[in-house]
Amino acid sequence: MGKRFNIGIMAHVDAGKTSLTEQMLYLAGAVRSAGNVDDGTATTDWMEIERRRGISVSSACAELKYGEDSICIIDTPGHVDFAGEVERALSVLDAAVLVVTAVDGVEPYTEVLWNAAQKTGIPVIAVINKVDRTGSDVSAVMADLRKLTGGKAVRVNSVSMEGDPECEVHALSASDREDMLLDLAGIDSGIEERLFSEEVITDAEWRSSLSSACRQRNAVPVVCTSAKKGQGIEELLKAVTDFLPDSAAGERGSLSGKVFRVIHDPAIGKVCFVRLFGGRISVRDTLTNTRGEQNKVTQLRRYTGSRHEDIQSFNAGEVAAVCGLTDFRNGDVIGDIPEGKDTVIAETMLLVGVSPDREEERPALLSALQELTEEEPLLALDYNSATREISIRITGTIQREVVEDLLRERYGLGAVMTEPRIIYKETPAAFGTGKWAYVMPKPCWAIVELTVEPLPRGSGLVFRSEIKENVLARRYQHHVEESVYETAAQGIMGWEVTDALVTLTDGMSHNVHTHPLDFFVATPVAFLRALTDAGVTLLEPYIKAEMSASEDLLGKVIGSIVDMRGEFGPPQTENGRFRLEAVMPLSASMDFPLRFRSMTSGRGAYSSAFYEYRPCPEGVTDTLPRKGVDPLDLQKWILYRRSAIADRES
Repeated sequence: MGKRFNIGIMAHVDAGKTSLTEQMLYLAGAVRSAGNVDDGTATTDWMEIERRRGISVSSACAELKYGEDSICIIDTPGHVDFAGEVERALSVLDAAVLVVTAVDGVEPYTEVLWNAAQKTGIPVIAVINKVDRTGSDVSAVMADLRKLTGGKAVRVNSVSMEGDPECEVHALSASDREDMLLDLAGIDSGIEERLFSEEVITDAEWRSSLSSACRQRNAVPVVCTSAKKGQGIEELLKAVTDFLPDSAAGERGSLSGKVFRVIHDPAIGKVCFVRLFGGRISVRDTLTNTRGEQNKVTQLRRYTGSRHEDIQSFNAGEVAAVCGLTDFRNGDVIGDIPEGKDTVIAETMLLVGVSPDREEERPALLSALQELTEEEPLLALDYNSATREISIRITGTIQREVVEDLLRERYGLGAVMTEPRIIYKETPAAFGTGKWAYVMPKPCWAIVELTVEPLPRGSGLVFRSEIKENVLARRYQHHVEESVYETAAQGIMGWEVTDALVTLTDGMSHNVHTHPLDFFVATPVAFLRALTDAGVTLLEPYIKAEMSASEDLLGKVIGSIVDMRGEFGPPQTENGRFRLEAVMPLSASMDFPLRFRSMTSGRGAYSSAFYEYRPCPEGVTDTLPRKGVDPLDLQKWILYRRSAIADRES
């Protein structure tokens, strides 16, 4: 019986990963001919919007057989605006194929993807694609990959006449084989000793050594390819089956799975893509999601792009599409919680308002956006029932355009979107204390005292309790914690609160008057009072960009970066061109890609990805109108929480 591999193809946009997937499917006989991204025939770019735009906007699954082995490929979007798809795919993968080009090499988003794979603890194979492209430099890209991976990159095939349309990808040449063994010797002491002793090392021996090192994440095999010419694909498939771990090996027996993708089929409704880590799912099984809701499996499918085959069951280590799970969401766990592989690489940095072309279509627009947020939770739909205003959060302007297209093509709805607004965050400026005794009007009794203090950037929101259970029952402490995280979605200025430590320092309940929901009334007041006491610092998103252009434009580009409050590293110059990395606030650099294109007459290269949140300059303020009742307006807050007034009446 063959092995099974669940792999993800990841890359910066335009690296050619979808073309690679097509060639793998073709070589394995899964498709009759390799599709083409440019002419809209790619198997995994099956949505109309993907074929028209020539980019992937969602993950797609594809199944193939290579010899006795089965490979499930999850082809992920390369554009940073759709990083949420990559994030969810990484949570269910056993290995990743990271694609770079022989021309552009490692780009900012490549670093993001590599770091994410490291955090999830999965092995990686790297691919240097487009070796036939003019300007390719495999040696320089290998140096970049060695730097990125900390010296773990090991090249396993060779290229002749790189940068020439007639170039050839083939087995290791004698000189490349020597370099490969030297790289491997730095990873495997056994290989090092044998090289030092001038022993002959066979292909089977070095491949076995590299396989062991890759599975232990001590090595990154590197395969050179030309997806356009279909070269290097055999070596890539061999690398997957020789060097990566069997997905079914060591899987647990009890049911354990995760929903990592949701689509809506016009014929059968919601379809949930599930990776099973343990157990078995069959048609007519009843499954329970994270929130305890139960649905019956009505149909099981195995997809390759838009094509599918019906199956009756699937087992641990496999991926399948499950129909009938109407109450399930992206990220839901089925059965036992799998070992943590979650990582965050996507950040919604922009807020846009959405309104219908015709007012009578507002309910339909709201419903359509709700469906789209089930497929992409990062869109984070917000609806203000008082003003009837609709807004969504997006990762970038391309995603905004895609949402507009989907509303029109899938739902027949026209929508007007506002100009994007920066999403800020807030964090405590100092230590602060807040307390509230919710003891009137009876029956109620909940006393909460909280402190807040700042944490280092990137820490998120952390809750802890300093009081014992004999002071406040554990269930009430849990209510306080849950309420803190809910309230932190809107701080003093209306933005999400982050990088803060919130400590429960005192609390009290009453054995007669306390209602189970009283601490959900008291906690938001105490929390916002603590934030008010501490004062808040507004944080803004920064991006990391990499750019390359003619050397004579370097001064002009650096001047623009400085004007945008940006920072830059030492520029690298070669062959009359410069390469520069910069970190810039998004608020000042949103239009910079267009300006950069203009100042370089379209001959410059530019890419960027989210970097981090930093404090805004002194004097910069931006508040977001609060949704719902303000807990600091005590009279209205109490009436609202006791259902005496509705949210829209506030």
